[in-house]
Amino acid sequence: MPLAIPNDKEIRITPRRMRTVATERTAVLLVVEDDREMRSLLCDEFWSAGYQLRQAKDGDEAFRAVLQSVPDLILTDLRMPAGGADYVSRLRTVAPNCPIIVMTAFGDARSRDEVLKAGANAYFDKPVRISELKTRVEELLADHHRATR
Repeated sequence: MPLAIPNDKEIRITPRRMRTVATERTAVLLVVEDDREMRSLLCDEFWSAGYQLRQAKDGDEAFRAVLQSVPDLILTDLRMPAGGADYVSRLRTVAPNCPIIVMTAFGDARSRDEVLKAGANAYFDKPVRISELKTRVEELLADHHRATR
């Protein structure tokens, strides 16, 4: 069940459950992945879990999306156009409190350390176990929600 974030002004009807949810809104995830099939898989998984989604195909598009509106969590590939530890650092600058999860198929201990130092909250090697990823998303959203109350 996705974390619902309190918002006294918003009433939302969820398409899957067709019920009104008062004083809450569904968490918004920004999924950043240059591989179209992987992006589609991630979006399908998180959409079916009840999240609102935004997508970006590279680091530049993600950065522009965050400048427009900071999501509740960013789930991003690392090795893609305009990606890397510098990209994570740039995201952290414009979204200082937004949880960031990084995934990569080309990681090692050094790149993991660099990304975490740049501001990522979690790091996953691909292939990713979706169940573990969903659990970590929930944990980070819950932590973020508690910290911003």
